[in-house]
Amino acid sequence: MANDILPPSEGGDNNDTVDLRKALEERYLAYALSTIMHRALPDVRDGLKPVHRRIIHGMSEIGVRPNSAYKKCARIVGDVMGKFHPHGDGSIYDALVRLSQNFAQRYPMVDGQGNFGNIDGDSAAAMRYTEARMTDVAALMLEGIDEDAVDFRPTYNEEDDEPAVLPGAFPNLLANGSTGIAVGMATSIPPHNAHELCEAAIHLIKHPDATIEDLMTSPGADGAKANMIQGPDFPTGGIIVEDFDSMVETYKTGRGGFRVRSRWEKEELGRGNYQIVVTEIPYGVQKSRLIEKIAELLIARRLPLLEDIQDESAEDIRIVLVPKSRTVDPSLLMESLFKLTDLEQRFSMNMNVLSYGKVPKVMGLVDVLKEWLGHRRDVLQRRSRHRLAAIERRLEILGGLLVAYLNLDEVIKIIREEDEPKKVMIARFEITDVQAEAILNMRLRALRKLEEIEIRKEFDNLTAEKAEIEALLASEEQQWQTVAWEIGEVKKTFAKATDIGRRRSTFDHAPDTDVEAIHQAMIEKEPITVVISEKGWVRALKGHVETSGLTFKEGDSLRLSFPAQTTDKLVIVTTGGRAFTIGADKLPGGRGHGEPLRIMVDMEADQDVVTAFVHEEGRRLLIASTLGNGFIVEEDAMVANTRKGKQVMNVSGTAEVKLVVPAVGDTVAVIGENRKLLVFPMVQVAEMVRGKGVRLQRYKDGGLSDAKCFSMENGLTWEDSAGRTHSRSRDELLEWRGDRAMAGRIAPKGFPRSGKFGNS
Repeated sequence: MANDILPPSEGGDNNDTVDLRKALEERYLAYALSTIMHRALPDVRDGLKPVHRRIIHGMSEIGVRPNSAYKKCARIVGDVMGKFHPHGDGSIYDALVRLSQNFAQRYPMVDGQGNFGNIDGDSAAAMRYTEARMTDVAALMLEGIDEDAVDFRPTYNEEDDEPAVLPGAFPNLLANGSTGIAVGMATSIPPHNAHELCEAAIHLIKHPDATIEDLMTSPGADGAKANMIQGPDFPTGGIIVEDFDSMVETYKTGRGGFRVRSRWEKEELGRGNYQIVVTEIPYGVQKSRLIEKIAELLIARRLPLLEDIQDESAEDIRIVLVPKSRTVDPSLLMESLFKLTDLEQRFSMNMNVLSYGKVPKVMGLVDVLKEWLGHRRDVLQRRSRHRLAAIERRLEILGGLLVAYLNLDEVIKIIREEDEPKKVMIARFEITDVQAEAILNMRLRALRKLEEIEIRKEFDNLTAEKAEIEALLASEEQQWQTVAWEIGEVKKTFAKATDIGRRRSTFDHAPDTDVEAIHQAMIEKEPITVVISEKGWVRALKGHVETSGLTFKEGDSLRLSFPAQTTDKLVIVTTGGRAFTIGADKLPGGRGHGEPLRIMVDMEADQDVVTAFVHEEGRRLLIASTLGNGFIVEEDAMVANTRKGKQVMNVSGTAEVKLVVPAVGDTVAVIGENRKLLVFPMVQVAEMVRGKGVRLQRYKDGGLSDAKCFSMENGLTWEDSAGRTHSRSRDELLEWRGDRAMAGRIAPKGFPRSGKFGNS
């Protein structure tokens, strides 16, 4: 029995050898094409993906029109899945739900009844609980579908037919936008205002060579083009702060993006107190997730200007932001929130669509409108030919009926006396088979004189309509005029004066806020003490504290410590002449021994920290090497924005950076390891951004020990090992005064044996 079900043996093993690479390429290509053509990318003509097109067509088939009763979504989904879309009911219902959401669709195509989700990200109720019907927008998309306006193709099981594309009297691709991810490509198109799109399309009909610059108007500008495309119009509103020239380039190439900010206003509470109320958020942002993110930042103390956030939304959005105090600048607070949260978002535009339903490509706005207009003209021609054929069929019948009225007695006689009256009438009156059949099927009550008058009137009217249609089909200019008229009617329906047509997104320029001020606003200002060890470990202790009792790793000790604020920038200079910049808020806490600086910046292993200090704008510094070379540098020029830092002083061989001191006053004092002191005017030191520097002091042996800048009028001071302060006036320094690059003379009596000027 088992042998009966085995395949017949032909002497071989019945196995085929397949090239794995080739097989994978073929199958993956088939999958990729299926995803691109039948799932992810919209058709440029109707702006729909197959699932959306099938939902709308399926609703039309079961009669769920805008003026009809609602039907259960389960019924709609089941019908679409069974007849047109052989995929899961979940994907179909999700697509139907999105078509009904007024915060996701600028012009919804489904009128939903029940819970269809909300802007907080809550899901819709199950399809057995919700009901739906088409909106007027969906009806416009189907207009003329029963008049041979588009091609139909067999469904997946070849039991029914479905439209390859909808007639699309509404500019849906740009009006509602689209997003999707295919294989190797994606699409992202923002929604636009239908009134503006219709205006631009009519302008393109009149001026086919118009450019994107002709179709756009700068936000807020006056003039004849004020109603043409200004930019995206999101269903959730918001303020677009993208530069106008950037938007022009985006629409020209089909690639780019738009910065969208939340709409907010300052609400006075009396006695100088206020709160900020956010009434619109960027498109695609879930309100609940947005508030959750801001709350997380509050807990993490990343928003020091904000005290609290409250969601007072009902049907409209109302997010209340409570500032830390009434002295907080509301613009600065909002700029910090725009930088850290989704209150500002960038909506990317990648107009990747199926051109004529076949070729995926990125198109500019003008090309998209032209292809839609071309589709509308094709629909007009097909509907006109369909109507013309119907008129010709009717005229043929009416012509036969008129022949019967002219020869009424003879027709009655033939019908009464002849065995085959149809053949006799065809031969006698030279009429067609269809006309003869119409005469034979005519009812007796239609023989009245009044009926003959009505038939003659209908015949004349249809003859005139036929002439108009033939003239239309013969004239390209007349066709475009008709298309423009149809678009004009759509424009009236969605005029900006109507509630659905009014522009929701507006345009503005982002305020010129100081970037540094925004950065400061995002950090809570607290006092800290920065500690750096000899081996380059760094940490930040809370408050301004003593560091004498600190512990370090074995073999390590304190190199330097200084007070700072968490909002400060720290400049760190290494022996290799490189300067690094770190935000004080980024330093590890005081628990433990901190972290190595080399983890935080790209500091070379053979280099050590020379000094570190809080950055002060406008300050000048004297930087010097062990060889006694140095120059004055603007501290602002030392600030680095990357981990690599900035090379400030060039050193080579055994030379290293020795010190960095403030360049204050008018005189420089340098002392070498040979204890020789030299005092010379500061103007003799070169001021540079980067370099080796100039010779400060000449040495026969050893190198530089220390340097200090001071005002000659106040004299030179230093501190000895016992903590006593010594001072020398201008006259007392006469012996050591000279010019830069001299050797100097032995330091005066009382100068520390360490060769350092101390802290004074």
